Amino acid sequence: MAQNIALLAAVILPLWNIPLIVHIARRKSSRDISLAWAFGVWICLLLMAPSAFASEEPVWKVFNIANLSLFSLVVIFVVIYRKPRLEA
Repeated sequence: MAQNIALLAAVILPLWNIPLIVHIARRKSSRDISLAWAFGVWICLLLMAPSAFASEEPVWKVFNIANLSLFSLVVIFVVIYRKPRLEA
């Protein structure tokens, strides 16, 4: 039972990236999101991925795949909707 709950959470937790993607797309701006933060998190997820792919633990594997996939979309949206600051 605990394994099933953890597996469900491993799928649901990365879905919280979707509201962030929608927020960026609706405003057509990612100015309030730090590029250093977005790329820092994404690089850490990439560095953890080999461990997850090699693991026999399904919760770790599913979480990593889902999180890496959805956070990659966040990074793409942050970069696409990045607008330069207008200097006065």
